[in-house]
Amino acid sequence: MPAIGVLGAGAWGTALAQMLAADGTAVRLWAREPGLADEINRQRGNTPFLPGVALAPTIQAVDDLAAMAGLPVLLAVVPAQFLGATLRQLETPPQDLVLCAKGIEADSGRLMGEVAAAALPGAEIAVLSGPTFAREVALGLPTAITLACAGGEAQWARLAPLLARPAFRPYYSDDVIGAEVGGAVKNVLAIACGVVEGLGLGENARAALIARGHAEMLRFGLALGARAETLSGLCGLGDLVLTCASTASRNFSLGKALGEGLSAAEALSGKLSVAEGAASAPVLARLAGELDIEMPIAMAVNQLLAGQAPARDVVGRLLSRPLKAEAVG
Repeated sequence: MPAIGVLGAGAWGTALAQMLAADGTAVRLWAREPGLADEINRQRGNTPFLPGVALAPTIQAVDDLAAMAGLPVLLAVVPAQFLGATLRQLETPPQDLVLCAKGIEADSGRLMGEVAAAALPGAEIAVLSGPTFAREVALGLPTAITLACAGGEAQWARLAPLLARPAFRPYYSDDVIGAEVGGAVKNVLAIACGVVEGLGLGENARAALIARGHAEMLRFGLALGARAETLSGLCGLGDLVLTCASTASRNFSLGKALGEGLSAAEALSGKLSVAEGAASAPVLARLAGELDIEMPIAMAVNQLLAGQAPARDVVGRLLSRPLKAEAVG
């Protein structure tokens, strides 16, 4: 009987399952896409989401959520907008539910921890977030990541030995809100950095955007109760730097397409994997307005996604904002 289950067989869910199973650990992986569980079990591969990676024989893929019942630890890697609906279908909660999706629920404005707590009130929540490209994790390349535990050090003592591997190094935090905010906001900022790339504005502009975007992340996080040191660590600044510089990031790739002149609908058409920032940007902009938090980059991304102005006009408005002192607040 596996000790660990992974909900979601997209690129990140499959990569986590592969990382955990690489040392012979039994892992159960739930796939909602028709036929995908059978492909994983028969061919030891996930062609749609993680092509070219030979999956460990101790990964058992299933397509029935009932098969995940009774596992003490579940990693939830379904897209943020489907997390609540998926968790509500589970018959029994795990002892530990580790949230690996990064986003904000569009309708409610809730972070994933709030969504999960409402759907599975019996589970203790943790958040796994940091600078991780799925393919690199699946190939065993080294990374470090934040494991934020709502249950504090007692939960950390249960989870860290299960999740840590020689090339996968979790760092402890009890700031669940900070870990969630970092992951959700960086997706939106990565779209903005992709726009900079698509417009050919150069590396100086990208660096400036990362720095000012991080200031927006801090303002938003502090307003929600996060700690500044969390958002300056792996799950905040670390993840932001990674996803703002490579087309391996789905959000960066979306922004690059917008900068090159495609509409959001055109850029997102036909994609199997989800760019979480596209769903998070409108709700982030709404929450920033309601909380009176200055987030001009997030607002600009929302305008682009809504088709309210072309990319060059939106960037021009950002560059013409009044000059002021550099500050987080």
